[in-house]
Amino acid sequence: MNWLLVVLGGATGAPLRYLADRAVQARHGAGLPYVFPWGTFTVNAAGSLLLGVLTGAAVSAPAYALLGTGLCGALTTYSTFSYETLRLAETGRGFLAAANVLASLLVGLGAVFLGVELAGGFGSPGGSGG
Repeated sequence: MNWLLVVLGGATGAPLRYLADRAVQARHGAGLPYVFPWGTFTVNAAGSLLLGVLTGAAVSAPAYALLGTGLCGALTTYSTFSYETLRLAETGRGFLAAANVLASLLVGLGAVFLGVELAGGFGSPGGSGG
């Protein structure tokens, strides 16, 4: 039955990613010239934070299937991150491509660690707080 929870979470996460990406890009300029993939950067950071909270809160296996694997798996996107980084490099924006890689890595890891700590602050067994 966990597979159905993953499907439901994914069916929610994918449209959320699309809508969030469009909203962020509309606000920060998605037109030409292509500047920086703020939409993908934002959903990846948000998904990392949520996954950290879920991990730190030590949620049940069904909840993790729904929210961690399904929702976060569909909300975040490594393939789009890779494509957009390549696109930056191919259009002569090597510095922005490198900045995207470094910032995505640092922010993603920072967000997941922060999420674990936030969950621990609520007294969950998975965190250090409480």
